[in-house]
Amino acid sequence: MLLYTDIITGDEMFSDVYEIKEIDDIAYEVDCKMIQIKEGADVDIGANPSAEDGAEDEAEDGVKTVNNVIYNNRLTETSFDKKSYMTYLKGYMKAIKAHLAETNPERIPVFEKKILAFVKGIVANFKDYEFYVGESMNPDGMVALLNYREDGVTPYFTFFKDGLKVQKL
Repeated sequence: MLLYTDIITGDEMFSDVYEIKEIDDIAYEVDCKMIQIKEGADVDIGANPSAEDGAEDEAEDGVKTVNNVIYNNRLTETSFDKKSYMTYLKGYMKAIKAHLAETNPERIPVFEKKILAFVKGIVANFKDYEFYVGESMNPDGMVALLNYREDGVTPYFTFFKDGLKVQKL
């Protein structure tokens, strides 16, 4: 199994148990699904057949519906307006470049070239995203982006590839 952790905080962001698509050698899209969990238990009891938008529903006593990536990796929702997100991104991209300078300097030109176009797409659709941080809630770490596919009900996360370290377990 591969575990993807934030290079800044060490927080677990996701693993390869989910369907992962690499986007333009700059990001990963990780498919999610809504699952039902029983309060007080860490056992998934099945997929949610409804097409709800991700709110935690009480299906029956002690059972709630959650996003499997958020739940399994203990991600926490945070919020941004466009200006504060751009401020965050500038600092975060600087930290990523510093990390690349130490670990993989030949990757920096590719990163710089591709990240600008990718971020423009995020900012253009800013209102469509929800923002999540790792378990430590460190504001300097990666902010994962939750969005929904064209059908409006299928959730997926976007993670910046160069902000992750892959560990084989």
